[in-house]
Amino acid sequence: MKKKFSLNEDWSSTVTGCFIILAVLLVYAFKVVLPWPSFNWSDTTELAGNVLTVNNIWHTLLIFAVSFALVCITNRLSGKPWKDNLGYLVLFALTFLAMIIAGNKLLKEMGVETVIFSLLIGLFISNVFRVPEWMKGALSSEMYVKIGLVLLGTTVLFDKLMQLGAVGILQSVVVVFGVWYFSFWLCKKMKIDEEMSMMLSSGVSICGVSAAVATAGAIKGDKTKLSFVVSLVLVIAVPMIFLMPVLAKLLGLNEVMAGAWIGGTVDTTAAVVATGAMYGEEAKNASVIIKSSQNVLLGVAAFFISLYWTYKHSKGKVVEEGKYADKPGVKVLWERFPKFVLGFIAASLLFSFIINPSENKPAMETIKSMQGLWFALAFTSIGLETRFKSFITQGNRKATFAFIVAQTFNVAFTLLIVYLLQYLVGY
Repeated sequence: MKKKFSLNEDWSSTVTGCFIILAVLLVYAFKVVLPWPSFNWSDTTELAGNVLTVNNIWHTLLIFAVSFALVCITNRLSGKPWKDNLGYLVLFALTFLAMIIAGNKLLKEMGVETVIFSLLIGLFISNVFRVPEWMKGALSSEMYVKIGLVLLGTTVLFDKLMQLGAVGILQSVVVVFGVWYFSFWLCKKMKIDEEMSMMLSSGVSICGVSAAVATAGAIKGDKTKLSFVVSLVLVIAVPMIFLMPVLAKLLGLNEVMAGAWIGGTVDTTAAVVATGAMYGEEAKNASVIIKSSQNVLLGVAAFFISLYWTYKHSKGKVVEEGKYADKPGVKVLWERFPKFVLGFIAASLLFSFIINPSENKPAMETIKSMQGLWFALAFTSIGLETRFKSFITQGNRKATFAFIVAQTFNVAFTLLIVYLLQYLVGY
């Protein structure tokens, strides 16, 4: 009997992400404008007149149709049954609700992102009601995250690294690896399990939510632990938006130094922009550049985390009767390597050296909107799969304390690096 063609979820997600990028570029090359729904509102009048209009709902239905087709194709490539697509309509509707809430002007100015509402809506439903069996097949959080991460690569541009020159690159590298190692060491001392330690360390040191989900993909981590780490990242980011500019002012930092400090410590991109803007235009630009340079390190970090995890968890496993593997071979390393990282790097290289983002702004905006949709779908899924009782375990209480300590270290360590670089070479 002929074997049916199928890819694993890693490959199918990567293929879909790359297809979206190429399709959007092709459509805009023919001057076709892709309508995207508006979610911007400040009061109920604007909500009704701008978001809940017939035209806007029609655009939303078009986005649903396109995303549903992509989900069906991706699941088909992965060899999943058609029934797994049934719950997508409800999942999309819940995610659409989260996007409307996050579109509020005040919340956007505060840097509160859609994913936090996606997660909260999912958690509320899963803990107050029961998620029906027919819907569970659509909760493919890892697939949605991987597609989103491939699209994220289009915004991680290497030329941004050069805007602050070697100083900015040096800060990013030193801070990321220094904070990651401290956080992982702290988790180990506190006897937190290694899966949680990996995700927590990446979230606090690299780029928050994106780093946590990339690490979870690289180590095939538990979704409940990922949900907990993401919640920590998002909750801790909110007070930092208001505290960091105040502290920078008290310390008398110039705008570039303040921006470099903010970009290296605040864990989500939207929160970084909001925090930097509170201090000034130069601070906002510097904070975005530093955060972008840390985002570039996401692919590198995922690669080494994958190597470490594969080596450690393959060593000593039985390969033949009476024989054990001392270290994983190339085949095992390749099988465990997160393929979405290849899509992420390819997209970054494409938009850094071949496609000019400034000349393709409409296409870039559409790709960024699609990226936001896939991430939001992922966190609605995570919320729907998570029960609150998993948040109150002894391990999670320790993880919360470890995250707060690691973030405090991040703030102090990054400030020290900013002062040293200003003294030695100047920003």
